[in-house]
Amino acid sequence: MSRSTDVDVLIIGAGAAGLMCAITAGQRGRNVLVVDHANKVGKKILMSGGGRCNFTNMYVEPSNYLSDNKHFCKSALARYTPWDFIGLVAGHQVPYHEKKLGQLFCDNKSSDILEMLLSECDSAGVRIQTHCEVSSVSALNPDFTVETSMGTVQAQSLVVATGGLSIPTMGATGLGYELAEQFGLKVLPRRAGLVPFTLSKEQLEPFKPLVGNSAEVRIHCGNTSFFENLLFTHRGLSGPAVLQISSYWLPGQTIAIDWSPTQNLQELLQQAKAERSKAELKTVLAGLHTKAWAQVFCDHWLGSKPMNQYSDADIAAIADRLHRWEIMPAGTEGYRTAEVTLGGVDTNELSSKSMEAKKQPGLYFIGEVVDVTGWLGGFNFQWAWACGYAAGEVV
Repeated sequence: MSRSTDVDVLIIGAGAAGLMCAITAGQRGRNVLVVDHANKVGKKILMSGGGRCNFTNMYVEPSNYLSDNKHFCKSALARYTPWDFIGLVAGHQVPYHEKKLGQLFCDNKSSDILEMLLSECDSAGVRIQTHCEVSSVSALNPDFTVETSMGTVQAQSLVVATGGLSIPTMGATGLGYELAEQFGLKVLPRRAGLVPFTLSKEQLEPFKPLVGNSAEVRIHCGNTSFFENLLFTHRGLSGPAVLQISSYWLPGQTIAIDWSPTQNLQELLQQAKAERSKAELKTVLAGLHTKAWAQVFCDHWLGSKPMNQYSDADIAAIADRLHRWEIMPAGTEGYRTAEVTLGGVDTNELSSKSMEAKKQPGLYFIGEVVDVTGWLGGFNFQWAWACGYAAGEVV
């Protein structure tokens, strides 16, 4: 990049949304430059899905997204669907599989998806510059002047695809929010989403024998629930069920866990009382998850004696306790381990069709920086592809 560069489109951020926008705009013949302050592009792509990139979900619906405006995501998601991205993946002969619940993963490694995107960028004539810090942005209608560590860039269209605040060790910054505010756009409060819960020292104590164990549960917060695995950690609770519900949880709220989401515990315990009357409660409950799990819950909350010593009312109370076991998390692990950032640029400030700022022609915000956050399971990548495509069609 020379000390002064003129381009049609400048994209700040070489993540999923930024690269998709660059490809789409480049294919339209636009002169596109992507800059990123990191040392390499697509870091979140590379680390996602345990290194196999959960690149989309076959069952994407607007209801899978959290936003102050629940309707905003509909336009982009309808115009670039999971099947559009699957077609791109298939065209590059990237092998993939469905893990569960429509979640699509690479058979081999996440870099297959990143290499595919970079190949598309190359074919579309897109230039990408890493190690490039943005120091200031000014609008001199109709163009933008962007000062970077590698020189000045003049651009007709400026796309902000800087991501959120999650996982700062990978280079996350608040630049996108600062730029939105600079141009008078409202930015909604941000917090960590898809993040493990932490528990207090007293809350953690009983669970020490269970660290590393997982259990299939239904977890509730308010009117929202998820049926997935929960994982006990040395800091609290994690696993897909916890990550999902964390996006709906606010400090001070309790969560309720159904430890037997597929069986009626009252019936199961009554049957055990009739058929295994001398078996202890902890022995019967060991069939739900593990002996260690049953031991912990009996030692700390339920007690344990032979089944024939429990009345019908006792059994009903035990079943009720385990079907709706409540705990108030001390907090979350925060942006350090969060997969996404909730909140961000207010969608009321943007066109749902093009992602352009209503107050500043030629300025676009896409991806995680916007107040649209998906569930775990490929939904955030699909939002990145869809909104990147939407902006790329018009920049």
